[in-house]
Amino acid sequence: MLYITGLKEGIVLDHIKAGMAMKIYRYMNLDKLDTEVAIIKNVRSSKMGRKDIIKIEGGLDRIDLDVLGYLDHAITVNIIRDDKIVEKRSLKLPRKITNVIHCKNPRCITSIEQELPHVFVLSDEEHEIYRCAYCEETYGTKVK
Repeated sequence: MLYITGLKEGIVLDHIKAGMAMKIYRYMNLDKLDTEVAIIKNVRSSKMGRKDIIKIEGGLDRIDLDVLGYLDHAITVNIIRDDKIVEKRSLKLPRKITNVIHCKNPRCITSIEQELPHVFVLSDEEHEIYRCAYCEETYGTKVK
């Protein structure tokens, strides 16, 4: 049996769709953290069948909840203090995201002015569609 130690203080990202943990790890730049990060893949779940979990040592300032909400707003963020879950947060789609996705429209100002931030605004919450703030190009929330 696999044994993963608990966290004294940190964050547990739970209810990640099976197979998505490594994508989240890369998108969130968790490799750049100087603390322990544990990825547990394909855990049995009565609710989801299979799921992934990411444990991150340290405070909530280690992650960007807007980026995480964009990647998968069904993830639960558990905040751990003194080996106990003290708070559970549900995510939602952020209204605006910056430098998470990049506009692929060759006529967009961000293609010419490379130092401009890539800003996307949620335009259709039901269908999870974002639009570039500069050129109105549309993008969905599916991470490839």
